[in-house]
Amino acid sequence: MNKPHISEWLEDLSRQAKLRRGIVISGNVNNSVFNLEGMQQPFKHVLNNTFEKLGFKHVIHYSRVGGISGISQKNWNELQLSSAPQSELIEGDDYDFDDETQQADSGQTELTPQDFFAVAQRVMLNANLPKVAFIIDWSNLLFGQVNALSEQERGWLSQLLQNLRDSADEMSLIEIDKVQSLMVFVCEGANKLPPQLTVGNPQFGEVIVPLPNRTERQQAILGLSSTFNLEEQPIIGSRLLEDFVDLTDSLTLREINQLARLSRQQQEALSLDALVSLYRYGKKESPWEQLNYDKLKDVESTLKHRVKGQDEAIKLVRKVLVRAFTGLSGLQHSVKSRMPKGALFFVGPTGVGKTELAKSLASFLFGDEDACMRFDMSEFNHEHADQRLVGAPPGYVGYEEGGQLTNAVKKRPFSLLLFDEIEKAHPRILDKFLQILEDGRLTDGKGETVNFSDTFIVFTSNIGASEIQPGEQALEQFKTHVTKHFVQELKRPELLGRIGEANIVPFNFMTDSDFLVAIAKAKLEPLKIRLKEKWGISDLIFDNEDKALTTIVSKVDKTAGGRGVLNAMVSVLFDPLAEFLFESLSDFTSFNGRPIRVVQAGKNFDFEVD
Repeated sequence: MNKPHISEWLEDLSRQAKLRRGIVISGNVNNSVFNLEGMQQPFKHVLNNTFEKLGFKHVIHYSRVGGISGISQKNWNELQLSSAPQSELIEGDDYDFDDETQQADSGQTELTPQDFFAVAQRVMLNANLPKVAFIIDWSNLLFGQVNALSEQERGWLSQLLQNLRDSADEMSLIEIDKVQSLMVFVCEGANKLPPQLTVGNPQFGEVIVPLPNRTERQQAILGLSSTFNLEEQPIIGSRLLEDFVDLTDSLTLREINQLARLSRQQQEALSLDALVSLYRYGKKESPWEQLNYDKLKDVESTLKHRVKGQDEAIKLVRKVLVRAFTGLSGLQHSVKSRMPKGALFFVGPTGVGKTELAKSLASFLFGDEDACMRFDMSEFNHEHADQRLVGAPPGYVGYEEGGQLTNAVKKRPFSLLLFDEIEKAHPRILDKFLQILEDGRLTDGKGETVNFSDTFIVFTSNIGASEIQPGEQALEQFKTHVTKHFVQELKRPELLGRIGEANIVPFNFMTDSDFLVAIAKAKLEPLKIRLKEKWGISDLIFDNEDKALTTIVSKVDKTAGGRGVLNAMVSVLFDPLAEFLFESLSDFTSFNGRPIRVVQAGKNFDFEVD
């Protein structure tokens, strides 16, 4: 039989409890954990069981609302009486231990912090009394602002500090291997306690309870394997089990239990991805699950329909998607599925289709161009701009609003995140991207963890565009400039390592007139749709469309790429057409259901209603 897994934090707690007189336990303290025998139990039960096995006579819990628990009223009364005979009362204390007071002090809801600390103090100072572990639950709620304590709170703090300072170390051969009475503060974060209590105090130790690790998650899933209502059951050695363990990264054991409950509520067995998607986002269908062979087979033609003249870039994007789909990186069945499903770095001159390809990719992956959420990184070029992404910390302006990035991912977890002109961001921002690409999550200003594992990330950049000339070596030169920028200028080679050099996608210069004409032709479609919606115009007809578009393209500054095409169309076609429509407003009903003919006169265009 395999030896049960024992969490490192539990071993650390057992060790610290024999050394210290005070321990702060923080982290994942509100969930189920594994006990010393490898069984899953609520945290409080595991804590009690551990301390009892260490040799503590009593394990007493206290909270301001719940009073004391874990000890009978009779034993509590005896503890009070034995710990505080009248001759030993500290000067200034005002305690009267008649029967009525004993009843009040041992009540479950009426014990004040001062009364509780007084009893704990005397038990800890009296080596002849039974060894007690005093556990203060929700200790982060015991004190207010840690740097602005009230008079009453300072009194409690003095009581605790005196208790710890005056507790003698029992060093005889009989006692040295035994536990000593102990005070344990259970809280969500050690920084919620006054620093005077713990900082520089050798009597205090700290134990952090982490989220369940891979071994613990696997153990929990296997323990529920017959309970899950899935299309395939997770068993030892199966790929499904590996995927399940990956997908539950950042989940607690209690949340894994809830996954099992959720699966039982479904009328039909779900796939693993569908179950996790339903639990996290309330959606049964994950776009990643719908990415199949037939859809991926046509990705090149789908993307080329919108992005002209960038066949090499589209081929590289296809390679990344195929690599990921087959399980050799991010998208599906990854050993690190907590990471974003993919990351691409588009680099090239302005106006050549980098943003357009990102939008096309979002539409391909998620069925909606609006799933592309764009962040202009030139707006994040100062040191504290990271607060705009993840939200201001407590106490600062904008704290309630949260962060632009974290809010966007919370609202739409299945999305493509487009970070435009990443080279303009402050280096401090790049550290956030390191965390996203490595761990697939960020903690916002409110302390909530936002999961990025269902996003696809695209960075764009113009690095090297002003120095590189069009030609056969341009694509390789762009890659070289990107590497140089991250290694030598930003001194963050690790970020480039997270993205991967194979995922750097260089874009060609737009020097071929045929490509520019194709772009212009693509821009005509939304114009025709708008004319029909706004004015009821059935079509926009050219006597010779290719000739007209060639005329427009001849006016394009080719260094501006596709953006130059749009600028030329605005000045040569859109503005004259707008003027024609404006002049005809007195009888705009004449447009209804009729086309407009574009008549070319040299390099200019006239219009008439057919």
